[in-house]
Amino acid sequence: MADYSKISGKIILITGATSGFGRGTALALAKHGASLVLAARNGDELEKVSRECVAAGGTPLVVPTDVSVRDDMENLATRAFERFGHIDVWLNNAGVAAIGQFQDVPIEDHEQIIRTDLLGTIYGSYHAMKHFRQRGSGTLINISSVIGKIPAPYYASYAAAKFGVVGLSDALRQELRQDKITDIHVCTVMPMAHNTGFFEHAGNYTGRESVPIPPTYDPQVTIDKLVELTVAPEDEVITGYQGKLFNIFHKLMPGTIEKMMANTTTKSQIESAEPAPKTSGTIHESQ
Repeated sequence: MADYSKISGKIILITGATSGFGRGTALALAKHGASLVLAARNGDELEKVSRECVAAGGTPLVVPTDVSVRDDMENLATRAFERFGHIDVWLNNAGVAAIGQFQDVPIEDHEQIIRTDLLGTIYGSYHAMKHFRQRGSGTLINISSVIGKIPAPYYASYAAAKFGVVGLSDALRQELRQDKITDIHVCTVMPMAHNTGFFEHAGNYTGRESVPIPPTYDPQVTIDKLVELTVAPEDEVITGYQGKLFNIFHKLMPGTIEKMMANTTTKSQIESAEPAPKTSGTIHESQ
């Protein structure tokens, strides 16, 4: 069992802190007395989350940040170190997506998804790992997706980015093992579809409403796991119990599981969803 009393006083940085898993995790950690560095593009929303964290018992620092911009991420790290002196846990959570056949999604959307979901995670991991190696300890948590293990149609650039996050985290763990470092941890979290604002924010070029790929889960499932990982790190975690089964069966019979994933995605997002206008969502906007 994780010792949640150890969260009190920890310095925990969270990107994508204004919605979904990021916001929920920030509030949960604040209740345990964590000091938080909150990053997202929307400064006004960050201030709201900050006030909620203060009311819950946390000590937040707000740093408006676009994770896809390298200079923003360097500023984020600098501000965090200036305020708190060090970071115990760095959570790369920010992410965007576009749904639609690959050729129907504008190339600028594909580019921004890769910049946000993959490059943003690389930037964050770079600053975190440099700091953790200098300090001798720390936990890096990278949010991927079950789509980072089992691809789904209509999510091509998102899948590419999330597969990249899985590979990045694997490689970082290998480097730590090669150097016999045991007090620095790299966690990869791969959620199934959850009932968050993710699909409302996503770009959508299917001509149908954005809906989760079933089965879907309460976001608290992943939030609870993220809080636990801050004091009890694990290498890889799939949140949503059916995802663990899918992953096991995918290793045994990848063709069958990928066909199942493709059929389920097509039925839910193309055949059954209601008509809706095409949109880039919040891929290029503050959120």
